[in-house]
Parts: sequence; structure tokens; C-alpha cells
Amino acid sequence: MSRLLSKDFLSGVMFIAFGLTALWFGRHLQMGTTVRMGPGYVPHMLAYIMLGLGFIIAVVALYVGGERVEAPKWKPITMVTIGIVAFALLLEPGGLIPFVPTGLFPALVALVLIASFGGDEFKIVEVIGNIVVLTILCILVFKVGLQMNIAVLDGVW
Repeated sequence: MSRLLSKDFLSGVMFIAFGLTALWFGRHLQMGTTVRMGPGYVPHMLAYIMLGLGFIIAVVALYVGGERVEAPKWKPITMVTIGIVAFALLLEPGGLIPFVPTGLFPALVALVLIASFGGDEFKIVEVIGNIVVLTILCILVFKVGLQMNIAVLDGVW
């Protein structure tokens, strides 16, 4: 039983779960061939690689064993989950609260601020630095680089 609770075995199971999830969501994409790749070729191949790696990692962990997993600390997990939900609700309309879209910047502020409460040490200067850096990077990548139509501040930019 201790080998099933090792970090290596559980990470192998995680790889298998991600691979199966990718195959499930990509099931409607056409594969094509190696010469004429369809839109589902690369996602399927990456999912198969993840499945294979996960299987190898899990089997090796069953034979060799590994470091046992500690009991999870629920405060960080809970705060990060709440932060992600707040980010999703604030970023785009049409979620659970469709009349509250505020844009990328307020959504990132909520995500980082709420998630930072999950740690033992809360330093406002570090949190503000994270918010500033993440906002700049997200604007550069998504708004400027990919030219996605995401509001940075709803109704402003």
C-alpha cells in the first residue's frame, strides 16, 4: 500500500489522467496522417506520450518504491482554487455571474491576492510585484503578441 502512495506512483497516475483527458477533449479532431497532419495529430501524439511516460513512471514506482506523500495542507489548495474561480468569473462574461466581467487586470489582481492568502507568509510588496509582473506579461503575450480580444479593463482598454 505504501508504494501506491509514493510521489512517483501518484505522478505517473497524474500523467495518465492528463493524457486520457487530452484524448477525451480531442476525440472530435481529425488525426490525419504523418504526411498530412490534421488538427488532432499533435494533441493526440502528445497525449500518447504522456500516457506512455505515466505508465512507465507508475510501473517503476511500483517496483522501486519512493518517497511517501505527506498529508495535503488544505489552506493553500483551497485558496488557489478560490482564486482560479474568481479569475474565471471576473475575466469573461457568460460564467456563473455574467454581469460581472471586469477584464484581465482585475481578474489577475483577484487571482494573485486570493491565492497568496494560502501561504504562511503574506508580504504585500511581493504580492503587488507578482500582480504587476503577471499583468505586464499577460498583456504582452495575449493582447500584443497573440492579438487576442481580451479587455484589460472592461470598457477602458
